[in-house]
Amino acid sequence: MTNTHYLNNQFLIAMPNLADANFAHTVSYLCQHNAEGALAIVINRPTGMTLSNIFEQMNIETSSKQVQETPVFAGGPVQQERGFIIHNTGSTSWDSSITVSDTTSLTSSRDILEAIAQDEGPEHYFIALGYAGWGAGELEKEILSNAWLNTPYKADILYSTPAKQRWMAAANQLGIDINQLTAPAGHG
Repeated sequence: MTNTHYLNNQFLIAMPNLADANFAHTVSYLCQHNAEGALAIVINRPTGMTLSNIFEQMNIETSSKQVQETPVFAGGPVQQERGFIIHNTGSTSWDSSITVSDTTSLTSSRDILEAIAQDEGPEHYFIALGYAGWGAGELEKEILSNAWLNTPYKADILYSTPAKQRWMAAANQLGIDINQLTAPAGHG
């Protein structure tokens, strides 16, 4: 594709007719999108696990009840045993981190979890297991076939909106009621 516009730091909103069980009615945060492909984290699929479960598996101690009760999400079908933390970018640098935007980073290293356990981590964070990945050109083809809508990332949707409302909240940014979309939207 020539003149490709990459969609880093955007929400990917699954169209209502997307039947793939991994992505039906999901909203994902697109962290990396370039000529090699794309990586996103699904942000509205709670696993039922909390951070206390992760800390227990990793032998990380915490006394913060609020941290222990932080929900863990299913971030996508790839590497579901691996944790990914979306967080506000601060002055601390983490071992395995990529900058998504001026305000947001994605980290997958133990050091950030240890800092969160001690209430020394980022102010805002979102924890997921696994990610969604696309090879070169795959996401672009899916967007052109009307599987996805995209809209700019808004931190309050990720950090403040209840998980079950995130899909609709992201779509509402486009001024649409996602449940009213039945025919393919134009991406001409």
